[in-house]
Amino acid sequence: MQIAVMGIDLGKNSCSVVGLDASGRVVLRRRLHRDGVVKLAAGLSSCVVAMEACCGAHHLGRLLRDQGHQVRLMSPEYVRPYVKAQKNDERDAEAIAEAATRPTMRFVELKSEAQLDMQTLHRARDRLVGERTALINQLRAVLLERGITVPQGRRKLERYLDAYLSAAEVSLSPRTRLLVEV
Repeated sequence: MQIAVMGIDLGKNSCSVVGLDASGRVVLRRRLHRDGVVKLAAGLSSCVVAMEACCGAHHLGRLLRDQGHQVRLMSPEYVRPYVKAQKNDERDAEAIAEAATRPTMRFVELKSEAQLDMQTLHRARDRLVGERTALINQLRAVLLERGITVPQGRRKLERYLDAYLSAAEVSLSPRTRLLVEV
């Protein structure tokens, strides 16, 4: 069995694998766990391994690349037109393999561990900044309900609250004052 292109539909627990020969005929259909995919690929001669660029694809792609395979990651939206009939994991794997053979297909670069680490840091920071902004907006709304208008912006809010809370004529209830001071 000579596999030219192997299409893998990645799942959380298992993967569907479809192998195509040089003529594009399906010669392999299997459902394996991720470690089973690595073992299967280790027994094959060098071929094109195609996957959708999704969670875990970069890690598995690096493992397969280290075995000598040519890894091609594709955006799922580019694979969708190649799915025939009802969508299921096996047909998705076949569509992935077929899409990888197209000369006009655009591929996603395989990310290194360092690139994934940096992406994780950026996503965590974006989430934290979003949470901080939501908290500031909520605090501005709480104060507005009590007749206190606060200018927009984090630094303006900090300066305003420092000046306002230190003033003697502050008319906030003890609970609201505690909430604002935190």
